[in-house]
Amino acid sequence: MDDAEHDLLGYMSFPKEHRAKLHSTNPIERLNGEIKRRTDVVGIFPNDEAIIRLVGALLLEQNDEWAVQRARYMTLETIAPMRDHPVISLPAVAS
Repeated sequence: MDDAEHDLLGYMSFPKEHRAKLHSTNPIERLNGEIKRRTDVVGIFPNDEAIIRLVGALLLEQNDEWAVQRARYMTLETIAPMRDHPVISLPAVAS
C-alpha cells in the first residue's frame, strides 16, 4: 500500500469539484447498461462485425450526447488550469 500511495491518491491533485466525478463509475455503468439493453433486443448477432457496428454506433451516439450536454462531466475550461500542474500534466488541453 505504501508503494502505491502516489497512484492511489493521484486524484487528490485535481480540483475539489472534480474529485467526486473521478472516483464515480456512474456514467460508465449507465453506458454499459444501455449497451446491454440494446444487444439483448437483437439477441443473436450474425457475426462479430455486427456487434462491433452496433456497439460502435452506441458509443458514437453517447459521445455526441456528452459533447453537447449542458452540465458536462468535465469541461476544457474547468480542467485547463491543471495543464501546468507538475503531477497532473495535461499538455493536450487547449487554453
